[in-house]
Amino acid sequence: MANFVIKNDGSKEAFDAEKVKNSIRKAAGEAGVTEDRVNEIVEQVTTSVSELANQKEEITAGEIKAKVLSELDIVEPSVSEAWRKYEQTKANL
Repeated sequence: MANFVIKNDGSKEAFDAEKVKNSIRKAAGEAGVTEDRVNEIVEQVTTSVSELANQKEEITAGEIKAKVLSELDIVEPSVSEAWRKYEQTKANL
């Protein structure tokens, strides 16, 4: 399992699956997904991210984001769309 995430600024922090889950939950809430469906999405996507992280000592934040979004594109496109809209809005600030 990846012990560290290399953030975009080059710093490292401990890998925390809860951060991934919380980000997915937030995007799902923005997309108006039901709570039961949110839990299904979180588990499915987090499992895929964990499988990727298990193959590495370190993983970049970009790799995690790309994996999350590719899984969301398959599992629940409305959530990946909400995630991308949030990021676009954040980038424009």
